[in-house]
Amino acid sequence: MSGHSKWSTIKRKKGAADARRGKLFTKLIKEISIAAREGGGDPDGNPRLRLAVANAKGNNMPKDNIGRAIKKATGSDAEQYHETTYEGYATHGVAVFVECLTDNSNRTVSSVRSAFTKHGGSLGTNGSLEFIFDRKGVFSIKMTEDMDEDEFSLEMIDAGAEDETLHDGYLTISCDISDFGGIQKKLEELGVDAENAELQRIPNTLVTLGDDDFGKVTKLIDALEDNDDVQKVFHNLDITEAQMELL
Repeated sequence: MSGHSKWSTIKRKKGAADARRGKLFTKLIKEISIAAREGGGDPDGNPRLRLAVANAKGNNMPKDNIGRAIKKATGSDAEQYHETTYEGYATHGVAVFVECLTDNSNRTVSSVRSAFTKHGGSLGTNGSLEFIFDRKGVFSIKMTEDMDEDEFSLEMIDAGAEDETLHDGYLTISCDISDFGGIQKKLEELGVDAENAELQRIPNTLVTLGDDDFGKVTKLIDALEDNDDVQKVFHNLDITEAQMELL
């Protein structure tokens, strides 16, 4: 399975667990909030908000919750989140890239550094992992019986898709950042809703570990993902099918 497809499969499994704990909705609401605050509360005129709303719907967030998040974000008492990133290494040289939305940078950097230190990793300087990750647009689409896979794939390639992988009934599409909007528009024209669409950091080098060491690294990743200030965690850990089941 290709890197972006494997990441999307893991994300779905992780998303199901996060949803049960209520954490997924917290992260989705934060993304809606910052998108609405920066670009306005109308999804039709705000591409980032439109994407955030689509992802929220794809994860079964109630419409009322989405509306309240937009209304609150565009009001005078809106919480002031800003974006920040952190880069570091877990044990055994596994690269870890952390994207955050926070209202308190001091709290966030302290908690992120603490997670790295507690689990044997180290926080590095911004830019230190640029050579490891490529920035790509990634779409995860649940294929239905009425969709012609070949015809749909050709439509996506025409719109700018670089790679497509079908796994567990989901078609994962990756593209260059410059083609992200084009694919999003094509999906809207076709009336197809992506379960998830986002910019991801896809590793171009991978680290393979045995199960014991794999477990130690994933404890760091889990600790970071459980942090309310953390939106996404990317890494270059190569995960086998058997290890995916351990997740």
